[in-house]
Amino acid sequence: MAVIEWTKEGSVAVVTMCNGANKQNLEFANQMNQCFDEIQADANLFSILLTSSDEKNFSQGVDIEWMGLKMQEKDFDSIKSFMYGMNSVFKRILLMPIPVIAAINGHAFGNGAMLASACDFRFMKKDRGFFCFPEVDVSIPFLPGMIAFVRKSIPEYQFNEMILSGKRMTADVLEASHVIMKACDNQEVLMAEAMGFAGTFMKKRGIFGELKKRMHKEAVHIIDTQDPVHIDALDLFVQE
Repeated sequence: MAVIEWTKEGSVAVVTMCNGANKQNLEFANQMNQCFDEIQADANLFSILLTSSDEKNFSQGVDIEWMGLKMQEKDFDSIKSFMYGMNSVFKRILLMPIPVIAAINGHAFGNGAMLASACDFRFMKKDRGFFCFPEVDVSIPFLPGMIAFVRKSIPEYQFNEMILSGKRMTADVLEASHVIMKACDNQEVLMAEAMGFAGTFMKKRGIFGELKKRMHKEAVHIIDTQDPVHIDALDLFVQE
């Protein structure tokens, strides 16, 4: 069953997470990477819009139930494959030679907020949904690469508050600090604004990709060199 689908609307690839809360597990990572493969192969696409079909959720982040089951089964290879798979998703967004725009139509928690943060631009509806990093409350530390790329999208003072408090942010607050381009009144306005913005891009992939490669060089290096230390050791939770 598809948990992620995409359609072509003019020059825009609309990627839709379509599994309710859109919790992230190995299948989620594999299907997202497959969508990106197909989109990059189409030279007539000049932007990506990432959103969800669920009226309440953009993405609730890591599928803790799935991960807990894999831990009980001692299926550590699947957990590692998931972590590396999501790092591939993040890297591909960071390096995608066309803009990736998040239309945040509901709750974006944890890895869901990170997914949106990896994108180049964000829009969010303000009638439903919070944006937060609850890792401090569930004893899951950020990987070094996550910290590196989230900082490109969230001001340091605000990221410090969010990561250490787990505070939930509204669209209005995020618009005021320029984390999102616009806080939209409802779903219809959100999609109209995000699609309209996505449709303005017709940049050459070569220059667009090179700019992103240079901009995010340090974050990608951290993902490649520091994250494997924690993933391979399954150093993913804090027990105390």
